[in-house]
Amino acid sequence: MQMFSHKSIGRSELVWCPMPQVDSISVGLWFRTGSRYEPLQLHGAAHFIEHMLFKGTRKRSAFEITEAIESRGGDLNAFTSEEMTCYYARVESERLRLVLDVLFDMLWSSEFTEKEIERERGVILEEISMYDDQPNVVAHERCNQMLWPDNSLGRPILGQPETVSRFTRPGLTQFWRSHYRPRSLVIAVAGAVEVDDLTDAVTPHISSKRNATVPKAWQPVSRKKTRRVTFTAARRRVNQAHVTLGFLSVPRSDPGRYAQKLLSVILGENMSSRLFQVLRERHGLVYSVHTSVAHHYDTGAFYLHAGVDPENVARTLELMARELEKIRNKAPTARELRRAKDYTIGQMKLGMESTSNRMMWMGECFLGMNRLFQPDEVISEIESVTAEEVRQLAEFIFRPGRLVCSACSPDLDDKLLKKEGKALNAL
Repeated sequence: MQMFSHKSIGRSELVWCPMPQVDSISVGLWFRTGSRYEPLQLHGAAHFIEHMLFKGTRKRSAFEITEAIESRGGDLNAFTSEEMTCYYARVESERLRLVLDVLFDMLWSSEFTEKEIERERGVILEEISMYDDQPNVVAHERCNQMLWPDNSLGRPILGQPETVSRFTRPGLTQFWRSHYRPRSLVIAVAGAVEVDDLTDAVTPHISSKRNATVPKAWQPVSRKKTRRVTFTAARRRVNQAHVTLGFLSVPRSDPGRYAQKLLSVILGENMSSRLFQVLRERHGLVYSVHTSVAHHYDTGAFYLHAGVDPENVARTLELMARELEKIRNKAPTARELRRAKDYTIGQMKLGMESTSNRMMWMGECFLGMNRLFQPDEVISEIESVTAEEVRQLAEFIFRPGRLVCSACSPDLDDKLLKKEGKALNAL
């Protein structure tokens, strides 16, 4: 069954999913840009620009932008990642033309006044400080810095205070004009909409827009391989030690991504996972433990996260290393694999009940993979993964000399973390 459809409109791409049973519509304008595209002197610019597009256009003030959507019961938001930026809204289906007018007005006609730049600079510096007070975020960002040293992928998306403090209007607007252009735009729409009405509503917003100069591409990841376990720690006044283990993994387009998803579910994505059962249920060492994955165009990462009493760091890392060694050497049982597949497919189906989730699926899929994957196609791929393929991928990801261990703790530094994590040296 084909749930999602696609067509080109001028230099942009339109993807849509009719949902006649609902009364709402979710619209997302996706651009192939993000923190990975930033030169060092503009570190944090993509996220700063995301904020600035809500601060007023030639047609609307900042208040009028949000009021136009919220006064109709809708919501408006945006996010910036390493390789994508999305501006999106959810409204009643009859407000399609309104939401497109507001979003495209923001994208093409924002003013970037000096006054608003200075005001938003303060807001973003506070946002950076807020996340610097969250030890799990600090541990995760330090992990990325070690996984991708000297590459924009290893830098925080928000930027650093020293770079954000130096942004100028010409620098920001140059990045905006070169990256926000029809050729890098994917328009994703899900909800109660007819394709002819959608095409008619979208076309005026992009047909007369001139294409800007092609921006500089993202910096590729170095293929130099590490041959040792790396430890990095930050001291903060916190009660717990927050630990992240990171491994380089497969890129977004790799066929192994389905086996990696099941591997993540088996190890730590829910309460029946191995790490949750061992660390929390059996040994009572943690409240929070989970795994996650990141996919990029040419690389990826597999993460394990835990929050633990500082006195229990060594034991926690020892048990985590033991579980990684087990899955690396022995395939999951048929029952365990079936449970992971059912969980993954079930979560996907539940998510598809939402217009917002369908919009997110289409935008990220088309922008990241240059094509639409239908849910049935993905389910078939998940079902075809074997237990041995999961083990082989675990062996590939968790191979010796590829591990980064980062922590944010009241008393750990690099040397002490290395001592506490000596069990990881076997990985």
